Amino acid sequence: MNFQQLRAVREAARNGYNLTEVAQVLYTSQPGVSRQIRELEDELGVDIFIRAGKRLTGLTPPGEAILPIVDRLLLESENLRRAGADFHASRSGQLSIAATHSQARYALPVVVRDFRAQFPDVALHLHQGSPRQVAEMLLSGAADIGVATEALTGYASLATLPGYRWTHSVVVPLGHPLLAQVESGRPLTLQSLVRFPIITYEQGYTGRAHIDESFATAGLEPNVVLTAMDADVIKTYVELGMGIGIVASIAFDEERDRHLRALDAGHLFKVNTTRIALRKGVWLRAYALQFIESFVPTLTRDVVLQAVSAAAPEEDASVNAVQKAA
Repeated sequence: MNFQQLRAVREAARNGYNLTEVAQVLYTSQPGVSRQIRELEDELGVDIFIRAGKRLTGLTPPGEAILPIVDRLLLESENLRRAGADFHASRSGQLSIAATHSQARYALPVVVRDFRAQFPDVALHLHQGSPRQVAEMLLSGAADIGVATEALTGYASLATLPGYRWTHSVVVPLGHPLLAQVESGRPLTLQSLVRFPIITYEQGYTGRAHIDESFATAGLEPNVVLTAMDADVIKTYVELGMGIGIVASIAFDEERDRHLRALDAGHLFKVNTTRIALRKGVWLRAYALQFIESFVPTLTRDVVLQAVSAAAPEEDASVNAVQKAA
C-alpha cells in the first residue's frame, strides 16, 4: 500500500469516477491510475468501485467504508509535513484563504496587509468563490481557512467558528424618496421598500436568505429586478437609477460612494454572522492561527485548537494535542 494508490482512490471519488480527469490531477496516465486502484483493491481483497466494463460508476459498500479512512490517512500525511515545517521553519511557507467576494473585498484587506508585514516569507493565496465553493476548497485541501457568511455550517467535516456580526443597508441615489422619508423622521419599513425595484445579492450570498425571510414573514413580494454576487456591481446599477440596493453595511464607503446614500436596515433584516471554517483534524501552522486571531481577536490560538480538537474524529484528536504543545 502506498500514498499514490490512496490518492488515486480519493481523486476518483472527487472527480466523478472520471479517470481521465484523475490522471490530470495526479499528473500521470489513465492506465496508471487504473493500475494503482486495482493494486490497492487486490491488497485489501475487496472492490472499492463499481465498474461498468472499464469505467468506474460508483462506490461499492466496502468502498463507502474505506473512502473516509483514505481521506484521514492522506490528511495525516499532510499534517506530518505541516508539523515538520512548523518546527523547522515557523515563519515561512504558504497559507491559502478561501472567501466570498464580500469578505475578500471588504473584510480581509487590512488583515491581509498586516499579515504580510508580519510574515513576509509566507506566500499568501486568496481564493474567491461562492459559500459552497469555499467549503469545497476546504474539504479538498485547496484552502486552509474559509471565510463566509452562509453554507459553512452544513458540512460534517468542517469546524466552524463565529467571526463577526453585521447587518444590511439600503443604498439609494441622491434625492431618492426613501432618503427624504428617513430624513423627515419616518422610519424605513419593508412596506416602503417594496414600492421600488430592488437590486441585491444572488441566492446563497451575503445574507440573502435573511432578506428573503423578512419579506416572506411580512407577507410581501419584493420586486427584485437584478441580482449579483458583488456589492460594487449592485451599487453601480443603483447609481444608474435601476432601483434601490440592499447590501452588506460594510460594503458602503461614504467617500467612494459619494453619489449614493446608505440607510440603516439593521432593524428590517436579521443580523448575519460571518464564520471562520477549518477542516476537522487538520494541523494548523502557527502563522495560520495568527491570521485567524488577527481577523477575529476572540479566536485565540487556544480557542481555535480546542474547537478543532473537539470537532475532530477521535483518531485525529492527538494531532491537536501535539499542536497545542508546539
